[in-house]
This record gives sequence, C-alpha cells and structure tokens, in this order.
Amino acid sequence: MSGGGTGGHLAIVRAVKEELRDSDIELVYIGSSRGQDKQWFEKDEEFNARYFLDSKGVVNQKGFGKLASLWTMAKSVLKARKLLKEHNAKVVLSVGGFSAAPSAFASLSLGIPLVIHEQNASMGSLNKLLKPYAKEFISSYDDNSKQTPYPIKDVYFKTARVRDGINTIIFLGGSQGAKSINELALSLAPILKQNGISIIHQAGEKNIDDVKHSYEQIGVEAEVFGFSDKLPEYIAKADFAIARAGASTLWELSANGLPSLYIPYPYAASDHQYYNAKFLVDQDLAWIMRESEIDIEKIKHILSSDIKTVSQKLIESIDKNGARDIADILLDFHK
Repeated sequence: MSGGGTGGHLAIVRAVKEELRDSDIELVYIGSSRGQDKQWFEKDEEFNARYFLDSKGVVNQKGFGKLASLWTMAKSVLKARKLLKEHNAKVVLSVGGFSAAPSAFASLSLGIPLVIHEQNASMGSLNKLLKPYAKEFISSYDDNSKQTPYPIKDVYFKTARVRDGINTIIFLGGSQGAKSINELALSLAPILKQNGISIIHQAGEKNIDDVKHSYEQIGVEAEVFGFSDKLPEYIAKADFAIARAGASTLWELSANGLPSLYIPYPYAASDHQYYNAKFLVDQDLAWIMRESEIDIEKIKHILSSDIKTVSQKLIESIDKNGARDIADILLDFHK
C-alpha cells in the first residue's frame, strides 16, 4: 500500500489495512518521510514492514525545484522497485499524493498490478496520469470508474445516530487548524452560548493556546483540541459540524449521520474540497460556503434547518462496505 502526505489519503490506507489484517498475506506500507505518513504509520505493527522514502511533490515545483524533485523521485522509484521485489509484491494499492508516486511507477516498471483509489471528486495529478495504466481505478464519485463506497472506519457507523436538534457543534479545521474556521467559531460562540449550544473545536496543534485564550476573553466555554485519537468520540457527541471538506472528514461525518456545513480549503489542488462537498450538496445532504463568502446570518439560517431529515438521509445513503470492497479487489489480484 502506498500514498499519503495528508490524512485524506492515509485514511484510505488505514481503513483497507484494517480489513486485510486478519488475512494471511503480508502487508507493506511505502510512503514518504515528509507529510503525515510517519505520524500515522511509523509504529503501526499491523503492517509487516513500513518504509518512508525521501519523496516530495513535483507538480507545484518550478525551475530548479522541479528538476531537484524529479531527481529525488527517480531515486525513490529505484528504492521502491527494490522493496517491491524484496517483498515479492503481488499487487500495489495507490491512494495518490506524492507519497504514492515511487511505488506506483515502480509497480508499472515491474509489471505488478496497480490498483488506484481516487478519494476526491476532482482527480489528483498523479492519479490522472496513471489511470490509463492501472489494472483497476476506483472512485466514489466518478461514474466512468469502478465505483465503490468510500472506505470509512467502522467506528463512525457504530456511533451513528439521527440528530433531531443541535445541542453541540463541532468545528473541524484539521490537525493543523484553519484560520478562517477558528475565526468563524469565535464569532459564532456568543450566539451559540445564548442558545445553550456547546462547542467542540479542533483548532490545530499550533493554535490551541491562542484559541483557548480567545474563548476565555469572550466568556465562552469550549472543548479545544488539536490532533486527537478521540476524534470519533467528539464527532459522535456533536449534532452539527462546520468543517473543511477533505475526503476523509466529509465521509466520516456523513457515515456518522452528522449534518455539516463545509467550508472548503480555497487552495486545495483542483479545488477538490469544493467538489467533494458539492457532491453531497447536490443530493441535499450538506451545505457549502466558500471561505470568501462566510456569512453569519446565512449560517444562523442553516442552523435552523431541518437537520433531522438530513441526518436520517445521510445514514440511509452511506454504504459501509467500501473498505471491504477494495480489500476484495486486492485479494483477487493477489491470488
């Protein structure tokens, strides 16, 4: 398995890995020494082996930076070839991102079947490049691909419930935080307090102290955190979310039946966060607001909407077999 850099990619790897952990096949992860790969998997002993190569993105580089990235990538491809041969790899799962490039190119050069999962509604550069060469291309959005449900950890289904009112709101800006969502949460906080609504706020590791201090200054209690293993518990406790629209966040909130307003990261590649959220909005399963168009009055109107109907429709719409479906595809190639 390969791919990463960000949680949206890595969540796919983790979900599929958990489906395969009871099988008798060897599971190997090849990622990057950059991004979040090590934070997620360096100590994960459910993988038989874990490797982190010195790879980095190429698409956004310019001039000599692009040449340096290509040279680094070429060396990483050679290392990945060696690792795939060493482990006698039968199939490679790539979930995209710069972390996946060495293993994906290495698999093609060795004739090892490549299975790609695209987790965003707007396809990433690497997946777009390699799609014609993959033995299987999987997407939860694209009608022209093999559609499978998005792989989601089972805990989000187990704690799913229909929300029939808003007692608690969770603000999710990711483990690194999002300035616009932090500012929005603090602007809404007095209004939410007035209405007896509690706040859970993922402010980002670097912003925790400043955000906590800001809440104290305006006299509002809030549960503030950065990166946390308790995220599924926080989500289950909430009745509404205001969040970025990265793939893993969007589908985990949906699986839990949590009505959400998505504020996409405006600089995401190919504006993919906007199109992720739009996929749900077009089915009346969520709300969306551009960062540049945040409007407190409109948000207050959204919070007065019929969230029970949205919550019920989310629970009925989200299929829990995504990780199992991908695992079965990999096992078929392995055989």
